[in-house]
Formats: sequence, structure tokens, C-alpha cells
Amino acid sequence: MNLLHGVGDFFSLDIGTNSMRIIQLAGDNKDGWALLRYAYVPIEQKLTADTTELGKKHLGEAIMGAVEQAGIKTKSVAVGLPASKTFTSIVEVDTLPEKELNKVFGYEIDKYVPMPMADAKADYVILGPSPNDPQKTEVLVSSVAKEYAEDVLETIEKTGLNVIAMEPEPLAMARSLAIPGAIDANLIVDFGEKSTDLVIVYQGKPRLVRSIQGGFGQLVTAVVNGLGVKEEQARQFILKFGLAEDKVEGQVFKILNPSLDNYASELAKSVRFFQTKYLNGKVGGIVLSGYASMIPLFPEYIEAKTNIPTMKGNPWQLVRTTPEQQHALLPVASEFAVVIGLSERTND
Repeated sequence: MNLLHGVGDFFSLDIGTNSMRIIQLAGDNKDGWALLRYAYVPIEQKLTADTTELGKKHLGEAIMGAVEQAGIKTKSVAVGLPASKTFTSIVEVDTLPEKELNKVFGYEIDKYVPMPMADAKADYVILGPSPNDPQKTEVLVSSVAKEYAEDVLETIEKTGLNVIAMEPEPLAMARSLAIPGAIDANLIVDFGEKSTDLVIVYQGKPRLVRSIQGGFGQLVTAVVNGLGVKEEQARQFILKFGLAEDKVEGQVFKILNPSLDNYASELAKSVRFFQTKYLNGKVGGIVLSGYASMIPLFPEYIEAKTNIPTMKGNPWQLVRTTPEQQHALLPVASEFAVVIGLSERTND
């Protein structure tokens, strides 16, 4: 089981808070990808929160139901790991021939993992020469608690599937949303239910990976408390009216503004940190995913707060789909960033 590296024929699985996404692609990065099979299955939050044996069994049954719905035959699967359960960093080491660097770093990886190696699963990818110093090489290191990883493995493999790769969700998300051929760096933001993942991609590589607590659910709670409405109605208000100041007397915007101002500050902080480290790097755009691409006027709000051009991301940008697939996926297409990124893995 690989934590980061590419694999052969497989499908990808992304288990979110409110839904499960499955996808299988054909193709490669050179010639492009084509959508073969997919499934989108709404789930209840309690399904993924239940860690009892019965809860795991029910989750396994839901996974196999989604696999059957998609019509997938292969047993090999790549799985996304929540950012809250992983630790990812980019470190600089002295440049050595690749074979020697792999040997040395393999022995020294424990220096960059924030837990005893006996309790962790860790992997790394050599990114290449540092944009700051040609005498240094950048290496991306990612780790996850062994207990959590083995728990995920057990739950999925009890269904008869074979987990051949795990990857932190922010890295997968960045792969599908990164702007091809971009000269400037791009800050990619996935606004989820409970947290927000941030990745800055520069020269085709992730250079900064962060996760901040709080997501769409926090906004929903604010509207529930502020307007005295039920949760489902609060969700509808946010997704329908968004940040429009001329809707419902601007009440939704006024309630959300303090929380969103904090998010914008975190984005600006990440940009400053990146540009302090990479003196020649400029963040030329912000790409929004998840709920950030679904809330009306959210891109305009972030652009006004950060003074950086901001757009909705398109995780399907490198994937060919039929008109029938496009029509069926339209309501949920923006939620596939992680699972598409998992499927666009290669051995490079």
C-alpha cells in the first residue's frame, strides 16, 4: 500500500461528510482522461462517525453499494485521507543524485514526521530543485497515524476490495484543480463541511499545504442562530442567496461576513507565507472548490478581500465526458475534485 506514489489499474473512493464519490478514469496525463464509471451516493454524517464494528459494517455495505451502482469490476482502490488525519510538509535537503537521495531520505524521514515512526505510516515524493536554492532539493513528506490508516484499511478490505494507495485529500484536490501551464502560483481552496484545505501550487508542484478548522457547517450554524431557522433552511438560504446584500435584506451576508472575513485573512496569511519563502513566486490566482464554488458571490468576495483574481475551479478540466454524463453530474460536479485527483495519479 502506497501513501503517495502512483499505481496501476484502479478506481478511486472519496468518503465525505455528507456523500460518497467513486470514479474510474481511462487515459493518462499526456493524452488526457476519459470518464469510464462513477457514482455519487448521499450518506448521513452518523455513518462515517460511527466507529463501532456495526458502524464499520454499515459503511462497508454503503461502499459496495456505490461500487455496484458505478458498475466497477476492479477490486483495486485508491482512497483519500482527510487533511485532519494527515500531516504534510515540504522540506529542503541537500541535493544528491536521485538514487542516493532516496536512500538517505529513507533513513532520515523520521526527522520530518511529528510522531514516533512506530506509530506512523509515512511516504515522500522528491519534488525537484528548490526554486530558492539550486543546491537544495524539495521533498514532500506526508504521514498518517498507523492506527487510523489500518482502521481505514480494515473497513474497506473487509468488503473484498484491495486498497493499493492512500493519499491526503488536499494533494488529490490540488492535482485535479491546478491550472495547466500556469506561470504564477495558484492558491487552491477546498471549502468542505467541517474544514478548509489550502494548497499553493507553483511550477506544477505543491509548495504549501494547510488545513484550517471550520467549513460550511460553521456558516450554517451561524445562520441557524442568527435567523432562528432550521438547519436545512439555513443551508438553502446560503446556497440560494449567498453573499448578496440585496437578498433577504442582506441578513445572510451580515451573519456570514465575520466568519468569511476570518477565512479571507487565512488565505492572505498563506499567500504572505508563500511569497516570503519563494521570493520570485507570485500568487496569480485563487481557485475555489467545494462549497466555495457553490455559494453565490463567494469568488467576488474573496477577490475583493485579497486583491487576487479568484475563480471557481473545474476538477473535470482534463476529463472527457459524454453529454449524458455531463447532464447527470451537473448538480454535484464540483464535489468531485478529490476523487478525480486520486484517479489522475501517475507514477511520475
